[in-house]
Amino acid sequence: MKPLLPWQQAQWRQLCGYIRQQRIPQALLITGNKGLGKRELAERFAAALLCQAPNADGEACGQCHGCKLFAAGNHPDLFTVAPDEPGKAIGINRIRELIVDTQLKPQYDAYRVVIIDPADQLNRPAANAFLKCLEEPTERTVILLISAKPAKLPITIASRCQRLAVTPPDRATLVAWLKAQAIADAEALATLAQNAPFAALHYAKEHALTTRSDCFKAWLDIAKHRASPIAVAEDWQKLPLPSLLAWLTSWLIDLIKCKFRPDGNLLQDSSLRAPLQELSGRLNLRDLYQLYDLLLAARERLDSQINKQMMLEEILIHWSELNRS
Repeated sequence: MKPLLPWQQAQWRQLCGYIRQQRIPQALLITGNKGLGKRELAERFAAALLCQAPNADGEACGQCHGCKLFAAGNHPDLFTVAPDEPGKAIGINRIRELIVDTQLKPQYDAYRVVIIDPADQLNRPAANAFLKCLEEPTERTVILLISAKPAKLPITIASRCQRLAVTPPDRATLVAWLKAQAIADAEALATLAQNAPFAALHYAKEHALTTRSDCFKAWLDIAKHRASPIAVAEDWQKLPLPSLLAWLTSWLIDLIKCKFRPDGNLLQDSSLRAPLQELSGRLNLRDLYQLYDLLLAARERLDSQINKQMMLEEILIHWSELNRS
């Protein structure tokens, strides 16, 4: 079993308490922003529930037959439900299969565990069918739902679950953990990932600091009319849209902060203070808030079918025109 993630100590104590007291929730909704290790926590709890000889504090022993099956990824009492493709919905057929799979007793004497990740991707028919699992729970079955967007879950499902919130680590804990993973630029990556550890790891692997710096230069070039917003949008089409929109939003928020605090002491990224202060001097708040509304609307549409090129063109053309006023 991998070491417990340092920012999940409190949540793990709560889960171990459920095991010690034999008060296991029939359905547990694990929430928190992306990149905090919610799935890792769920799998650690699942391993403990499937263990045939857990230790005194509820941890899986790692040695019994159940633990070996879990480690091999073929425990017959562990079921996972996920979209067929990232970003797609979980359809009703998968839930129907789950209902059939869970009708019989667990094959071993411990629990049966179902992990649904991300639970907010259940489409309406699937969610309605899944409600049957919650209303008519089968013997020794524990359902672990994972979601970064719990508000998207139907209230009929969310209200039947106990909740466990995973919160971001403090900056010192995160930086120390990143350095232990041999990650350079830990401070900058922690800022970029908004204190989400696994997002920071992903950014390190993808060299996101360099990409973000290049994007910021292009964004400045559009503002100074040295680059075409159409051409930049075409280049940016190859990049992950969620990251692009997050970066654009953070730069715009820092620009707005510069309007209120010209010294730039409240910026999310202080390394960009000089160019942002220069830009803020010739922009007005009304225009900045209009662009902010446009970015928020774009981020709300991330889960829908969108034309990435057209969205980026609209944002960057608006940014270019804003700098002509």
